[in-house]
Amino acid sequence: MQTSTTEDYLKAIFKLSGKDKVGVSTNSISEELSTKASSVTDMVKKLSDKNLVNYIKYQGTTLTKEGENIALMVIRKHRLWEVFLVEKMEFGWDEIHEIAEQLEHIRSPKLIDKLDEYLGYPKNDPHGDPIPDKNGVFPKLKIFKLNELKIGEEAILTGVSEDSKDFLRYLDGINLKLGSEIEVLDFFKFDKSIQVKINNKTELTFSDLVSKNLNVSKDN
Repeated sequence: MQTSTTEDYLKAIFKLSGKDKVGVSTNSISEELSTKASSVTDMVKKLSDKNLVNYIKYQGTTLTKEGENIALMVIRKHRLWEVFLVEKMEFGWDEIHEIAEQLEHIRSPKLIDKLDEYLGYPKNDPHGDPIPDKNGVFPKLKIFKLNELKIGEEAILTGVSEDSKDFLRYLDGINLKLGSEIEVLDFFKFDKSIQVKINNKTELTFSDLVSKNLNVSKDN
């Protein structure tokens, strides 16, 4: 049984190591978790003793297979809870991260599998980040920026690249949510703004800044 602190460390190392799974420095972990470097060193050594990380002094820390599996499950829970909070509890996108940080430590695999089923097996969280399945496998989806689409194309909003509270509140204010259908009606060369129809009823005009921060997947 892992503690929430252990899970936080493993998730942070997974995030910082990136796709290439490079060694992560103590200072990077310290900054990510807002804790002292000396505390990080002590914790990493404990995780190494538990065979959850490989730690080599001056070369950084990487996850073992077991450590990576735990990190992936924490990420899966976090992102599923974010979808639940937005879609079912109607929380604002700017409110969900801190709550999901607490819920991600719930340790019932059956509950999380039921949650996944209840939500319709979402592929992305409200910010557009992919959700690993119960085997730790990330979905393979081709994601576009809204401003990459052509006139007449339709797409589904899968997330956002900009997750500042101001931007997320703006999206809430215009009732644009994860899963919304967006049809491109027109482009305006003058300022690169884009006219769209949301859910086949509401017509809006987005600035270039807004449209390039909306991640979508095409219907076809």
